[in-house]
Amino acid sequence: MKLPKWLLIAALSLLVIFPASVLAEQITINWWHAHGGRLGELVVGIAEGFNKSQNMYKLVPTYKGNYADTMTAGIAAFRAKNPPHILQVFDVGTATMMAAKGAIKPVYEVMAESGLPFDPDAYLPTVTSYYTTTDGKMLSMPFNSSTPILWYNVEAFNKAGLDPDKPPTTWPEVGEYSKKLVAAGYGGGFTTAWISWIQFENFSAWHNVPMGTEENGFGGLGTKFVYNSPLHVKHIQQLADWQKDKIFVYGGRRNLGDPKFETGEVAMITESSAGYARFKANCKFEFRSSMLPYWPGVPGAPQNTIIGGASLWVLRGHPADEYKGVATFFTYLSSPSVQSQWHQDTGYLPITTDAYYLTKGLGFYQENPGMETALKQMTLHKPTANSKGIRFGNFPQVRDINYNELEAIFAGKKTAQEGLNEAVADGNKLLRKFEAAHK
Repeated sequence: MKLPKWLLIAALSLLVIFPASVLAEQITINWWHAHGGRLGELVVGIAEGFNKSQNMYKLVPTYKGNYADTMTAGIAAFRAKNPPHILQVFDVGTATMMAAKGAIKPVYEVMAESGLPFDPDAYLPTVTSYYTTTDGKMLSMPFNSSTPILWYNVEAFNKAGLDPDKPPTTWPEVGEYSKKLVAAGYGGGFTTAWISWIQFENFSAWHNVPMGTEENGFGGLGTKFVYNSPLHVKHIQQLADWQKDKIFVYGGRRNLGDPKFETGEVAMITESSAGYARFKANCKFEFRSSMLPYWPGVPGAPQNTIIGGASLWVLRGHPADEYKGVATFFTYLSSPSVQSQWHQDTGYLPITTDAYYLTKGLGFYQENPGMETALKQMTLHKPTANSKGIRFGNFPQVRDINYNELEAIFAGKKTAQEGLNEAVADGNKLLRKFEAAHK
């Protein structure tokens, strides 16, 4: 049957107005994430930006609850043979994801198969080292990364006769500063958030000492905890002893101690660099940041700190053309403009060197100097086997053990040596269970 001339003309005009790539059905890429609230809105914004930047793929972000819920949902979906393409997993879930044989498609493989430009050296090494193999191959794409730093109250320093331009750099100095702050009427010198992450995991990296054998788990499942060393014991016992004179005030698990700093009860806190947005909203006083304190006389200290947060893992079970869509999104996500904006909006670190220099060139760090401290601290030295990160199985449960033992130490029920010996012994039992389950 011969088509009417007007219909042919209409069809041809559509091809002129809409290229074939637009008329073709878009390929859907599903991204499951763990960001609610304002962060969730920013994630949606990133997806919308990507979708507007091209017309072949449609990225669909879906909030699946907290980190643990999101990882559980992703694993369950894979077992049901209906996984998302991209799954956000928190840092301590790295070992679990690596051990999920056949479930993950490494990022280096996704990028290589896509044919798109990909330079692992463009990423900040202290960020990517956490998510790479021992021979440098990237397993997952870093996304929301932060590191702990020292925050301090400028008004309190002035009241105590301390120079705000010269914050404490060592733990003995923290003790001396805290005495003056307490004498000036403050309820305590300092507190800490995320005590396992900061005072064990990052403390070890910052002092270039191992938390566990086998390169902190990077070298194999046979790793064993060793954070009951003399240096770890000295540090935790000092925190416990400092409580008597209110030099140190324990604020609770996770970041429950943050209000002590925000209300001016204590004048210093070791907290995530991503705490910036919260402090900016809640503190009625000027605050600044500096690098974490260290114990003088420890060879190699200070070294560099490690990250917290999460990365994006790619799950198997999808066709090649969809994985090219994933690679296209990762390329977009890693672009300097996208990373710089994410960094400025959230306080999380930019994952590439170019994004850092773009942000610096925009004058952002001059207006917000506290936002650069974390980057300087993480890039202070090239990461070592002790400072590139941790990769321990069952680590969320290990952190619970650490909280229990630390609270017993701070309550005077155990010495630091006794508590850390028990934490290491119980933690090693969990490591052996993980090893047996994933041989």
